[in-house]
Amino acid sequence: MTLAFLLDFLRELAANNHKSWMDANRAEYHRARAVFRELVEGVLQGVQDFEPELRSLTANDTMYRINKNDRFQQSDEPYKRHMGAGMTRGGRHAPWAGYFLAIEPGDSWIGVGKWHPESAGLARIRQEIHYNSDAFHQMRQDADLLRHFPAGLEGERLQRPPKGYDKNDPDLEWLKLKDFTVFKSFSDADVLRPDFVKTVVADLRAGQPLVQFLNQALAEE
Repeated sequence: MTLAFLLDFLRELAANNHKSWMDANRAEYHRARAVFRELVEGVLQGVQDFEPELRSLTANDTMYRINKNDRFQQSDEPYKRHMGAGMTRGGRHAPWAGYFLAIEPGDSWIGVGKWHPESAGLARIRQEIHYNSDAFHQMRQDADLLRHFPAGLEGERLQRPPKGYDKNDPDLEWLKLKDFTVFKSFSDADVLRPDFVKTVVADLRAGQPLVQFLNQALAEE
């Protein structure tokens, strides 16, 4: 089985996103899941080479379920249109910043950082930016990071200054962030390239300083 098989399965799922189709194609789903697991294993091994704290993880620790979480459903479709993995300390649902991979026909991507941290973690990250702004700006403007993630640090922002911060703070636009992430998209042709895993690992490695900055903040009491 190849990544082409995984993409084909996900296309079929997108066109037939209901339980009766999944039940009839359960064997194909498990084959596609196995292809994705093999991809994750290759990427995870590469990430573990530069992130020792993740060396205890297995691919199964990182892979998300394909069933949608009811709390976040925006449609009646019961299944996600992608397969995803979150390579973070403690596994996919841990509160730490980390490395993320999603395969979806026409919309595959990788991400690094922390999306929607809990309120206490968000406060710690903002405090770290406020106290160590020089280190923060050096990290977000790093040439290697921007070479691999040209859009730079991005995320949803508040409309008003966060509580406790002055409206004239020079770092206000960064303190308004509710997510702290960098992303890179891949075409289906990119995914099918023989060097896809190598490319992904190199990209994720460039995001390591962001993960380190965020996890240092999140670890502080």
